[in-house]
Amino acid sequence: MVQEIEEQPAALERTFQAELRQIERFRRRLQQYQPSLVILVARGTSDNAALFGRYLLEMTTGLPVTLAATSVLTLYGASPRWKGALVVGVSQSGESTDTNLYLEAARQGGALTVGITNEPSSSITKLVEEVFQVRAGKERSVAATKTYTGQLLMMYLLAYALGAPLPPRLLARLPQTVARVLLLKDQVWDLTERYRYMDHAVVVGRGLNYANAFEFGLKMMETCYVVTSRFSGADFLHGPIALVERAFPVFLFAPPGPTWPAMRGTLEKLRGLEAETIVFSDSSHEDSLRYATRPIRLPRLIRVAGPLPADLLTPIPYIIPAQLFAAGLAAQKGYNPDHPRTLTKITRTV
Repeated sequence: MVQEIEEQPAALERTFQAELRQIERFRRRLQQYQPSLVILVARGTSDNAALFGRYLLEMTTGLPVTLAATSVLTLYGASPRWKGALVVGVSQSGESTDTNLYLEAARQGGALTVGITNEPSSSITKLVEEVFQVRAGKERSVAATKTYTGQLLMMYLLAYALGAPLPPRLLARLPQTVARVLLLKDQVWDLTERYRYMDHAVVVGRGLNYANAFEFGLKMMETCYVVTSRFSGADFLHGPIALVERAFPVFLFAPPGPTWPAMRGTLEKLRGLEAETIVFSDSSHEDSLRYATRPIRLPRLIRVAGPLPADLLTPIPYIIPAQLFAAGLAAQKGYNPDHPRTLTKITRTV
């Protein structure tokens, strides 16, 4: 897992360089097709990447985006109206049964179908009209890391193909940014010792980093066996905050930008409750870090301007220290994150 976390700058660079030309071609195709709806279909870590895609695509393209409920099709036999839709399947292995069944039915129903996968010869590639490859290389750890960030990058490229004002030159800087964030490894690993006996936690994110809250929580559950509840900052205040007491660990993604005022309110309430707050933010945003019991300070990140939100490019860099934390905490607890109990790399469900 640690090795694959450290491979992410190279994996992101490969993916960007290899897929940009195809994305440019697909952008021209979409100018003709002009979808009225985007449906994202995925499971597990890939579903967290799709959740990010939902926020990103709606925010930057104006198209309505939804996450598919595959059981509506696979268990209840419903026949959605797919005509005019762009249906995008996201699967690390390309072998998720319900994802593939949904894509097959959507294509037969008249949708334009796309597959995003790390496996170029997998089943998903034979079911869709367009394939985009996350070029992360073989991922041996059951706990997905480099394929998750590769999927996030593909969501940015998909947004660009759909007409988002997102210059590819900004995306080209993400691999170098991730390499700088990886320099936090020793600092993050030192921090995990404090949480060696943690068995419950909460992770909070909002907006573009809401998906990271889900992904980080999943990593702590599957590699460290920590019961981790995951919330948006808004939902957390609508009840779940009641479980927080003194020294209860709450991890928060708190970048600068549109989500910060609401996250500040959450942090103020947590400070009043004397919770243990671990805050992920970057060095340009000291206002958020001062609320932290334990800050995780990322280096200054890529700045965006114009109509784009300030936190647009934070999700990939922000998940890196969270991945490192999960790997380090697993080591502190004496667990092997590469082989979580009862889990396998490919999970087939319907």
